[in-house]
Amino acid sequence: MAIGLRLLQQSFDAFDEAAATALKLNRTDLRALDLLLSGGDPLSAGELSAALKLSPAATTTVIDRLERAGLAGRIQDPQNRRRILVAATDAARKVEHDIYAPVGVAGTKSLTGYTIEQLATILDFLRVARHVQEDQATRIRTSRHQPDQP
Repeated sequence: MAIGLRLLQQSFDAFDEAAATALKLNRTDLRALDLLLSGGDPLSAGELSAALKLSPAATTTVIDRLERAGLAGRIQDPQNRRRILVAATDAARKVEHDIYAPVGVAGTKSLTGYTIEQLATILDFLRVARHVQEDQATRIRTSRHQPDQP
């Protein structure tokens, strides 16, 4: 089972690398773009910084690169004139449609042979696996253990 999960993780990583390469982005910029696309609502630079676990300066650099690529734009917060938000552009929505939507279509097509009960089990497995991954990422980030130095 563990090797299967590791191979699945590697396939996700390979997909992300292919998407980043196709878009001429680095992986951090791709993660930021994914955050902007997945929520639907614009994010503040601070929210993006927290989600990416980057410093404010590094986040500004990411936003600048996405803006130059035409995939994000800075907009004024309609609730607070002094606050600037970052939003995905129409070009980013096209990228989402061209690169990510086919994954959903292929995945849905691949799952048509499963029963409702099997799909419920698969969905539960994915939820549990995601929580395990998130917990393990937290464990690594908060661990004081450092590998032995050669």
